[in-house]
Amino acid sequence: MSNEAKQAKVASTLALAPVVPVVIIEDAAKAVGMARALVAGGIPAIEVTLRTPAALDAVRAIAAEVEGAFIGVGTVLTARDLEAALKAGAKFAVSPGSSPRLLDAADDSELPLLPGAATSSEAMELLERGYRFQKFFPAVAAGGVKLISAWASPLPQITFCPTGGISLASAPEFLALPNVACVGGSWLTPADKLAAGDFAGIEALAREAAQLKR
Repeated sequence: MSNEAKQAKVASTLALAPVVPVVIIEDAAKAVGMARALVAGGIPAIEVTLRTPAALDAVRAIAAEVEGAFIGVGTVLTARDLEAALKAGAKFAVSPGSSPRLLDAADDSELPLLPGAATSSEAMELLERGYRFQKFFPAVAAGGVKLISAWASPLPQITFCPTGGISLASAPEFLALPNVACVGGSWLTPADKLAAGDFAGIEALAREAAQLKR
């Protein structure tokens, strides 16, 4: 698949909903119920991060069993991570930053990558590699709305998904910017609700997030 085709897939993924949930899952047995709740609430694109041993099992289960879910893998750091995500059934990958080796691996992979940038130089380097869609991370700590807003004029070719420290309350400020497609957030799948299997609560959070204006 060409890079342009992969960029088109990233664009369509980011257009699915105002928020991409960033999920840290400890128990793969909760994955299907969680994903069904998110999809029912209007949030189909789901990023399961590679921060726990359960992550890839969760991705496999969601890919196989949850109709309407568009499952992705986050915290992708290496070529091995990228390959494992693809084999698990992921439709997209997300990294907190980028490295030459990871980008080289992404060039050779069929899995579309959303790489992270925290500075204008990093964003420009990714743009040189053909990445018109990027993750802005860690969004709040790196400068928040003011920084990403300042990039809109000199870097109009780049569209961002800000992630990191964003809440339901602060999301509208980011979503109002012309260079923001959606935001990433962990508030849709809080650890206590996941641990308790409170899928009705997760669906309610998803419905709230799905109503955010872009």
